[in-house]
Amino acid sequence: MPKQIYALCDFETLVKRQISLKTYLEICSQYNIVYIQYRDKNSSLEIQKQNLLFLKEHTNIPIIINDNLELLQYADGLHFGQEDLDTLCEKLNIDSRQTAIKFLKKKYQNKVFGLSTHNETEILEANGYNLDYIGLGAYRTTQTKDVDTIVGDKMSYLAKISNHPVGAIGGVTLNDKIENITYYVIGSDLLK
Repeated sequence: MPKQIYALCDFETLVKRQISLKTYLEICSQYNIVYIQYRDKNSSLEIQKQNLLFLKEHTNIPIIINDNLELLQYADGLHFGQEDLDTLCEKLNIDSRQTAIKFLKKKYQNKVFGLSTHNETEILEANGYNLDYIGLGAYRTTQTKDVDTIVGDKMSYLAKISNHPVGAIGGVTLNDKIENITYYVIGSDLLK
């Protein structure tokens, strides 16, 4: 079976490299892409919305929005980090992470939800959540995001203890082969 690639569309990187969203989708069409995660930490909500609508209009690949619940209606799913999940609980006025995820899954029944994890404790906690997948990493250092935790050789073991499909995140390349991984979350390496 070909590698399942979860493409990370970091808009800031595309702008720096002068790659349009149209060109990005052309690049994606060369691979077995199962999800595209749109990450944009700098643009206004309106520009992010326009970019999401462009992606949705020009590809059948499900589009996951990074962190931004306000944009979920324009995407096929939401991926959040550990801190973002806490912020989400505050926004929803819900004390429990598990209850917040349950609420979102019920409210947005056809959406995909994923959570970043970095260690055994976070994976075991995520096992109790109604998620569609977890991201695990960082596998190695990356140039698009500052990371505190490098999982490295422990990736296969940690992925094995997850009840959810696992996406290896952080510095993952097209050439990597990692046991117990469902998705290879690849950003910059797709743009070479």
